[in-house]
Amino acid sequence: METVLSGIRPTGNLHLGNYFGALRNFVKMQDENNCFFFIADYHSLTTHPTPEDLHANVKQVLSEYLACGLDPEKSTLYIQSDLPETAELYLLLNMNAYIGELERCTSFKEKIRKQPENINAGLLTYPTLMAADILIHKSHKVPVGKDQEQHLEMSRTFARRFNRLYKTDYFPEPQAYNFGNDLVKIPGLDGSGKMGKSEGEGNAIFLADAPDVIRKKVMRAVTDAGPTEPGQIKSETVENLFSLMSVMSAPDTFTYFEEQYNNCKIRYGDMKKQLAEDIIVFVEPIRQKIEEISADNAYLHKVAKMGSEKARASGGKTLKEVREIIGFRKF
Repeated sequence: METVLSGIRPTGNLHLGNYFGALRNFVKMQDENNCFFFIADYHSLTTHPTPEDLHANVKQVLSEYLACGLDPEKSTLYIQSDLPETAELYLLLNMNAYIGELERCTSFKEKIRKQPENINAGLLTYPTLMAADILIHKSHKVPVGKDQEQHLEMSRTFARRFNRLYKTDYFPEPQAYNFGNDLVKIPGLDGSGKMGKSEGEGNAIFLADAPDVIRKKVMRAVTDAGPTEPGQIKSETVENLFSLMSVMSAPDTFTYFEEQYNNCKIRYGDMKKQLAEDIIVFVEPIRQKIEEISADNAYLHKVAKMGSEKARASGGKTLKEVREIIGFRKF
């Protein structure tokens, strides 16, 4: 059984893109792998060093993970800062991480362009912290998006470097977990591409959104003036709307509006109303589950405590062995 690890920052609610992009697959993975899922509160400080309410953000994401089907009995679901061994491994890996390779990292260049007033050391060493998250559990597979592929390659570099420097074969080289055709790209509502938190509140449908919020967001979705001739190629914004409907609506509903478009009879208002109701049918059970779990502080405490204990059992063993390999020993 392979060890798989994945994390998410507590910087906002999960949305449909998160769910179809990975979350539903995480639920399946629990029965086939030794899974570690963590809430990356350390990582969130690189871009939000003074969060208004970090604890509330962590609680929200934890509740959403659980509502989507992650089982703390089957997998290890923990909060990153509850595993201090990660911070120590991060320090040790940084001793053999070179400034040049960190500065060349694409994400670092992008971040300093976006936040020139907050170029902190955490941004520079982000790949090292990510490597510590992965290597602390000697993970074999990591589900990553395109924007994280370079970081995963650097994790492999750090694993190889540690093994070479200390003449050992201790760390496995983590590979990308490939979901194949199971990943579904969910487009945003503003016509700009994929759904995401960073694109603005109006771009994403969050799993915690109430029905009236969903209706308002969908009705504001960007479209165009409509087709002027049969079979006209759809604009990107309209194609995005149809892509979303193909996932959220029944096949006959999608076919009906596709035919309406091809026959130049499409009424985008009607399409949006139908799409909104279909999204509500899907999201509402999850939203209710999120509210139920987030109100149960005793259960959340139990889950976080269980996750911390399981993560520390794994991470503590790794760090003890790493310290011995390097040469740290008690007198």
